[in-house]
Amino acid sequence: MRNLFKFIDFGFIKRFFIVLVLFSIFVFVSALSYVNAVSEDISESVFRLHVIANSDSQEDQNLKYKVRDKILEYMNEISIDCSSKEEVIALAKENQEKFQDIAKKVIKENGYDYDVNVSIGNYEFPTKNYGDISLPAGNYDALRIEIGDAVGQNWWCVMFPPLCFVDVTSGVVPDESKETIKENLNDEEYNLISDTESPSIKFKFSLIEFFKGISFAKASD
Repeated sequence: MRNLFKFIDFGFIKRFFIVLVLFSIFVFVSALSYVNAVSEDISESVFRLHVIANSDSQEDQNLKYKVRDKILEYMNEISIDCSSKEEVIALAKENQEKFQDIAKKVIKENGYDYDVNVSIGNYEFPTKNYGDISLPAGNYDALRIEIGDAVGQNWWCVMFPPLCFVDVTSGVVPDESKETIKENLNDEEYNLISDTESPSIKFKFSLIEFFKGISFAKASD
């Protein structure tokens, strides 16, 4: 056994592990930089809607959808000529009190007296599919509607580009909406959210979900 140790170059092994650790750190940092850059570009191209029900009871969930429908109906009317995310956000801010009035009216008409909190900000979202477009988890600008205690299940959609009315059962997003997204992203980023068949794209998407999952876990601790 002693003779065996004579032939082992411990200096080489030590250098090998140092190189391996440094390489691992480089890969990790590179992957994290990629994830942050792509996530930021994607999040900057969309404006989302987030509606939170008072509770998970069937009645409160049904009420959530009724509030959602009226909010979307009004937003669709006023933003039909908008061509940028900035325009839609500006309109949302101008009509923040109107959204609250609409939600309160729907709630009252359905026999409830829940309060409503309407806010516009930057919030965490999980991975979400809209037809054949998939948005990775991350922070997105959004209009948030909180009904009552706001501890029920959430409902999400994208107000710009207009994906809220996408029929997810058909699995297809209108070309016009896709073009709007594409105009605000580079080819790599657009392929990432629209190409669900490519193995390399799937791997990159999973990479984003992995790193964002870590950040969400830390934020919730």
